[in-house]
Amino acid sequence: MPDGAENQADIPRPDPDCLCRDCLHVWTAPAAPQNEGEASESDRRGTVLLCPACRSRRTMRHPELHRLSIAHIDCDAFYASVEKRDNPEIRDKPVIVGGGRRGVVSAACYVARMYGVRSAMPMFKALQACPDAVVIRPNMEKYAGVGREIRQMMRDATPLVQPLSIDEAFLDLTGTESLHGGSPARTLAGLVLRIERDAGVTASIGLSYNKFLAKVSSDLDKPRGFAVIGEAEAVDFLTEKPVKMIWGVGKALERKLHQDGLSTIGQLREMPLKNMIQRYGSMGERLYHFSRGIDDRKVDPTSETKSISNETTFAEDLSDFHELAHILWPLCESVARRLKKHEYSAGSVQLKLRTADFKILTRSRKLSTPTQLAEILFRQGLELLEKEADGRRYRLLGIGGADLGPPEDADVPDLADPDRDKAAKLERVMDEIREKLGSDAVIKGRSL
Repeated sequence: MPDGAENQADIPRPDPDCLCRDCLHVWTAPAAPQNEGEASESDRRGTVLLCPACRSRRTMRHPELHRLSIAHIDCDAFYASVEKRDNPEIRDKPVIVGGGRRGVVSAACYVARMYGVRSAMPMFKALQACPDAVVIRPNMEKYAGVGREIRQMMRDATPLVQPLSIDEAFLDLTGTESLHGGSPARTLAGLVLRIERDAGVTASIGLSYNKFLAKVSSDLDKPRGFAVIGEAEAVDFLTEKPVKMIWGVGKALERKLHQDGLSTIGQLREMPLKNMIQRYGSMGERLYHFSRGIDDRKVDPTSETKSISNETTFAEDLSDFHELAHILWPLCESVARRLKKHEYSAGSVQLKLRTADFKILTRSRKLSTPTQLAEILFRQGLELLEKEADGRRYRLLGIGGADLGPPEDADVPDLADPDRDKAAKLERVMDEIREKLGSDAVIKGRSL
């Protein structure tokens, strides 16, 4: 053994702190020019170093990069990205997915966002801001199919996947190093490369040590981003950030916090826990802990869909009850089909209305017996609708099933309600005919 080799072997080597997002090479870089335990904004955004293996500039550098395992993955402008994938002619154009001039924006690509277009913006305002945009009606079945493909890719990386929507989820990759032959950060980078290659859409990653900060970090670098918030930097990072960055702080709570002189997350830390709870209830406890970078919630793969719904925006405002009822029925049929397809029963019915001045009304009713039937959804929705059809003009109508449960609980025979049993038998027969001959093979008269 050469002189000094034994002593050199005893010298601890620094952990790798870099990752190439293109070739997945991992390496240790020379000491960064900032203080120990801190990461510059440029480091967090992954634009500092060239990869020594492939010379890519899409690299990550962070002192905790390969020790963190809680992630949030969010697809970039998902609906619009799917449409661009399927039509290369619009790839470089501003694309808005939404419900025509009377609807709202469901999604806007990043080109359209440069003009100020945002999700949930009224369509007429979006087209004023970006008159040359390509407008596409939403195709939810197509988006759901792509979403399921991506969800399976996530589950190939870890069984601990908690979906938040059709195109985003939390992942816990703790303990997956031996399975994938690399750190969670490396596995995540490989996962989004696979999503881009196989599903044809891009996604951004947020990586941290808890769910709150993983969600925050996924918004820091979009599109095709990868951002990290480590434990050593979390409190300092949050200090000057606005209170609305905290998950669950909506406009109403934000106004209340501002009225109380609390506009930054750092200011929240100045208030004792007892006072926070007295002032803001259960949300006060969340504000207290999140402001300190503390979030003990686990990534829960058993977190289920809360509701299944469908809605439509009208070409013109409507106030007539019979016109609204005519529109309600196909929405109920759509919800019923999805309940059956995904093997749920609904324990309650929810009605949603948006007035001409964009105020949202929601009404709900608990069912005596869970249902999968369009007829039951329609009956209950109709009673809720009748109370709101008082002359006000509406621009949107929606219906949904909530309090979801297993399908075997649905529509059990009830001697006290023979009409329900008849409706169930009739709808099952109609479902069988449609399965064989197509969705338009048989319809109810109210559909005409």
